[in-house]
Amino acid sequence: MGKRRIFLTSALPYANGAIHLGHLVEYIQTDIWVRFQRMQGHEVHYCCADDTHGTPIMLRAEQDGVTPEALIARVHEEHKRDFAGFHVEFDNYYSTHSPENRELAYEFYRKLDGAGMIERRPIEQYFDPVRNLFLPDRFIKGECPKCGARDQYGDACEACGATYAPTDLKNPYSAISGAKPVKKQSEHFFFKLGNSTDFLKRWTRGVGTLQPEAANKLDEWFKAGLADWDISRDAPYFGFEIPGAPGKYFYVWLDAPIGYFASFRNLCARNNIDFAEFTDAVKSRDAGTEMIHFIGKDILYFHALFWPAMLERAGFRTPTHIHAHGFLTVNGEKMSKSRGTFITAESYLKQGLNPEWLRYYYATKLGPTMEDIDLRLDDFVARVNSDLVGKYVNIASRAARFLTDHFQGAIDVAAARQSSDPLIEGARTEGVLVGSESYDPRAFGKGIRHVMELADRINKAFDGARPWELAKDPARAKELHEICSRAIHGFYVMSILLAPILPNLAARVARDLFGMKRDFVWDDLNTIPKRIGPYKHLMTRVDAKQIAALVEANKESLQPVPPPHSQQRHAEHQAHVTKKTEGPVSTQAPPSPLPPAPGGEGKSSSASTLLTIDDFNKVDLRIARIVNAEQVEGADKLLKLTLDVGGVTKTVFAGIKTAYDPGKLNGRLTVVVANLAPRKMKFGVSEGMVLAASGDGPGLFLLSPDSGAEPGMRVK
Repeated sequence: MGKRRIFLTSALPYANGAIHLGHLVEYIQTDIWVRFQRMQGHEVHYCCADDTHGTPIMLRAEQDGVTPEALIARVHEEHKRDFAGFHVEFDNYYSTHSPENRELAYEFYRKLDGAGMIERRPIEQYFDPVRNLFLPDRFIKGECPKCGARDQYGDACEACGATYAPTDLKNPYSAISGAKPVKKQSEHFFFKLGNSTDFLKRWTRGVGTLQPEAANKLDEWFKAGLADWDISRDAPYFGFEIPGAPGKYFYVWLDAPIGYFASFRNLCARNNIDFAEFTDAVKSRDAGTEMIHFIGKDILYFHALFWPAMLERAGFRTPTHIHAHGFLTVNGEKMSKSRGTFITAESYLKQGLNPEWLRYYYATKLGPTMEDIDLRLDDFVARVNSDLVGKYVNIASRAARFLTDHFQGAIDVAAARQSSDPLIEGARTEGVLVGSESYDPRAFGKGIRHVMELADRINKAFDGARPWELAKDPARAKELHEICSRAIHGFYVMSILLAPILPNLAARVARDLFGMKRDFVWDDLNTIPKRIGPYKHLMTRVDAKQIAALVEANKESLQPVPPPHSQQRHAEHQAHVTKKTEGPVSTQAPPSPLPPAPGGEGKSSSASTLLTIDDFNKVDLRIARIVNAEQVEGADKLLKLTLDVGGVTKTVFAGIKTAYDPGKLNGRLTVVVANLAPRKMKFGVSEGMVLAASGDGPGLFLLSPDSGAEPGMRVK
């Protein structure tokens, strides 16, 4: 393959929160891939930026008592610090609140408008009369119009799984001020996404453009029909004002992907790179350049539909590849602040944990699909200690000392060059496999398995030769020299293969142990070093106590909050924005009153809401084992669960699809209301209810019993 020329990005982190271990899955994955390409001599420009616009930024800045500009400047430095701490090296880490992004957003808008792709029409929205602003869906809460559940967001019910318009909510209130919203009309700007349907169907099925499962997911959206996309928001709003439309601003998701181009344009201006050769539809084709995006699967809709449609209609090139990855779970569950598994990058580093431990562990789990990966903390400790310390570093620590103590660091190159030697021949084979079959297609886990198999062969041969005994007999010095030379060459090869994953460690190995004046490149696999320097300690083991301290440091105390007045929610209960998700924004809403007892409507707390023990005993709570969990065709939120309740089989439809992969639920114990009256639903009869916890913030968590519980046991 000739020299590749690549403009590459990771998704833009939102500028209202810290980088956490879930974020790092993507940036570590991208950084590993970029480092491998560069080691092969390819030209790669890796750009990213903070995503800085939108209502959440405006509200967070107000909450912190600073301007939005001051907030995003502070967070920008924090994000750069955290990425650097995990050895994620961008060529440019920029901001969407930049002159380049404003100019490009205007250029896109003018071209799209000139092509007849923008339509203006009035819409009716909820308006907060206290804060004097229109409310996004996730800033409106109320009672579900289908099941009556309280404190549901304006787009979907987490209790029954129903979807609806915000205006369908009963007793709605603003999650910002607590005020009752009013309906108000406003003219909005729409991008005619449906006009690009034929183009998008062809583009998404292009060879290698998307993973097969991503293309299949998009087919579902094509079948449903591509709706016009609302690209404007009304003042007050932190963002770029639309040209010629005072008081109207570009919706954050319009200028966010354009921020990829803005960051790259800023880099090009500083480094004399031809921006058009990578971004213009015609020039990029003539130059043979590539544009690649690494993203999470939750933002596939924006990157594989809106973004390419905008690019094509505005005369820019479309992405060569979009690589989507899955989510991170910790110990098999969603990250949790109360359990201490919502771990920030900063806290990981402050606990003194080696960032390359995490880079390695993620790499063992990462593949080319959108499958979620699980950070099992006990497995993390065991895997790092076994693979990196017990196998990889162990080779150098033993072989290097014999070479320096007995042979002044000289390597027997002739021994290392023996083609019949299974260690060295295996190393050359692994170099090909790890490169073309593992790193390039992002099958990092597969590559690491090859490397660790090589480590096992080297350690086995080294132990079999018993060099500690050879060292006692001067007559067997040649044998000692040969086995240690072959082992240290194997370590050299492994260090090259692992360099994209362990860049800091590999750089120390190259410079300190092998005396090189540069970092490794892939062609170094074809050379054999002639000598080594004194061995220096390379890596410590993970102490399980460090992990326990990390979890404890990330636990968030959940203090009870007094309920607000039943008739009025005050402005001091402002929503605290926690993270940016696809489309809507998850918020921590104002605390809600307890569900009223019969006849007690409107009371937040009273004696009438208390239960007697007899009331509680009417509810038959049982331990149940999930025998099978499956998708429900046509349902957005439901999973069909087949439960074993102590020899009795029950079918339950549970609104937990957004929180759990059905394949990972099989065999799990949970708690079910066993004496609930059967309920006939569109998809079948539900014979009970599984219990799950949720709060004002995002997240849904199935209840699980302690170890030792058995199906059928009663919960008392």
